[in-house]
Amino acid sequence: MHRNFGWKRCAGVAALLTALAAAPLAAHSQNAMNNLLNSLGGGLGSAITGGKAAPAAQGDDLISLLTQSLNNIDEPKEIEIGRQLAALLLGAKPAHPDMALQRYVNRLGRWISLQSPRPGLPWTFVVLDDAGYNAFAAPGGYVFVTKGLIDRCADESELAGILAHEITHVTAKHHLQAIRQSAMAGVGTQLLASQIRTSNVAGQLVKDQLLSLFRTVYTKGLSQSDEFEADRSGVAMAAKAGFDPYGLVSVLQQLRTVTPDNPMFTLTMSTHPAAQARLDYLEQSMGRQLDGLGGSRATIAQRLGGGGGGGAPAAPAPANRPAPAVKKAG
Repeated sequence: MHRNFGWKRCAGVAALLTALAAAPLAAHSQNAMNNLLNSLGGGLGSAITGGKAAPAAQGDDLISLLTQSLNNIDEPKEIEIGRQLAALLLGAKPAHPDMALQRYVNRLGRWISLQSPRPGLPWTFVVLDDAGYNAFAAPGGYVFVTKGLIDRCADESELAGILAHEITHVTAKHHLQAIRQSAMAGVGTQLLASQIRTSNVAGQLVKDQLLSLFRTVYTKGLSQSDEFEADRSGVAMAAKAGFDPYGLVSVLQQLRTVTPDNPMFTLTMSTHPAAQARLDYLEQSMGRQLDGLGGSRATIAQRLGGGGGGGAPAAPAPANRPAPAVKKAG
């Protein structure tokens, strides 16, 4: 790819989002956040706070799902696995309190998801209140990005490329396969299932064991081939959605400059192939197919309205051109 992208940190974005984060919350903000999360998908807010939520699978049922053949895990089961995982993750790391930002990221993510092979999933995008740089997905349509990652996005096309990468992990069932493999390997699951069936084990044990299983997968990371596929398909998806396809390239060029001892990037760097290897793969698999393609490079501050108080604007219309062809891996 013969296009030179320097990382241009947008001071306006950081200033705006810092101001939003520092703004005092209304007394009803927790209820408002719960309502937002519930409206986004699967009663997540209630699942976190212990309120009434949609019926969920019991711990042994979930273990049973995870140890089934992947062909036997249909879409409703996949969504249930993802919903429980999302609730566990949000219980450990809270959502960021800025609801305008949450709505914006959801609107952006849902627009991009419409260009994916599985637009009908209950797509839910959550910004986590974390200064680190990370993004990850759960089965069934759940995608998480940290506030620290958003602060470091120079423009919307970079965030769009990251979201498209994570959407590909979901549509290709990368995490579902990895979680199932860990469950089949017996990472605490056989013991857990036995305890559930033979004693009055508290729900907390189920939660802790499942969280341990999920943590194993997310700290180990996915395979290199899964990450390469997500990069390749994510670039094409972002372009199809009307964004500059070089947004993800810009992100990878920035990651290439990160020092290994930077604590804000530790998890991202340890769970993904080296940024240069990812850039080389995109060069090899897509060549110069992206040259000449344009698309939106609006800043996040512009999308939030510049004043921080408005809702998210409409997503850009798709470009009047086909998405770039994607060569198959191998």
